[in-house]
Amino acid sequence: MLGRFALDGKVAIVTGASSGLGVAFARGLAEAGADVVIGARRADRLEETRRLVEETGRRCLAVRTDVSRPEDCDALVAAAVEAMGAVDVLINNAGIGTAVPALRETPEEFRQVIDINLHGTYWMAQACARVMRPGSSIVNIGSVLGETTAGLPQAAYSASKAAIGGLTRDLAQQWTGRRGIRVNCLEPGFFRSEMTEQYKPGYVEQTVEARTVMKRPGDPVELVAAAVFLAGDAASYITGVTLPVDGGVLLT
Repeated sequence: MLGRFALDGKVAIVTGASSGLGVAFARGLAEAGADVVIGARRADRLEETRRLVEETGRRCLAVRTDVSRPEDCDALVAAAVEAMGAVDVLINNAGIGTAVPALRETPEEFRQVIDINLHGTYWMAQACARVMRPGSSIVNIGSVLGETTAGLPQAAYSASKAAIGGLTRDLAQQWTGRRGIRVNCLEPGFFRSEMTEQYKPGYVEQTVEARTVMKRPGDPVELVAAAVFLAGDAASYITGVTLPVDGGVLLT
């Protein structure tokens, strides 16, 4: 049974791997046995992630990638296939967030969030699905803010994350039966990240206390464990699912 949770012999791509949860995903997948290809816009920060992955004994390739550019997504996947021979897992993690009141948010600000969070998720899934073998897995990273609110003005972010849930279901319907590619979505609750560092002091603590049944933010390893589960054979009969990892936010 434990072998079904291992990712030995698999090649995983992680986007948004220059900081925060992206780093945790890359390292966790490597610890589970996968070789990892990492992409992000900040190439200098990727090198630190690459070092952390290689410390586990797994191979790692870092490729500067802007997921809002379909050509960058295609290039990342091509580099993965050339260096590693295949792509078996995609952790579609790259994303940004803003907290701009809706009456003041400019078209450019709104479009940038949608372009990276939603369009980037689609371009990466599309590029990977073209080369993935049956049995492969795509894990999109949504958010509980796609289903609820948290007291901040986050129209663009919430809209993008809600859309990822719908995108996940449709891609699963298209690709699982015909191509053998499972597509699922994780919805993180409150995890400390580069985005949460922008919030006013005490906001996360106050919100977690009020909205989370477990009364604490998540530990990244708890989210990574869910990603490893969905990525591997342990979840071989699961597709089109959106799984909250939120400590009970959606119960409140």
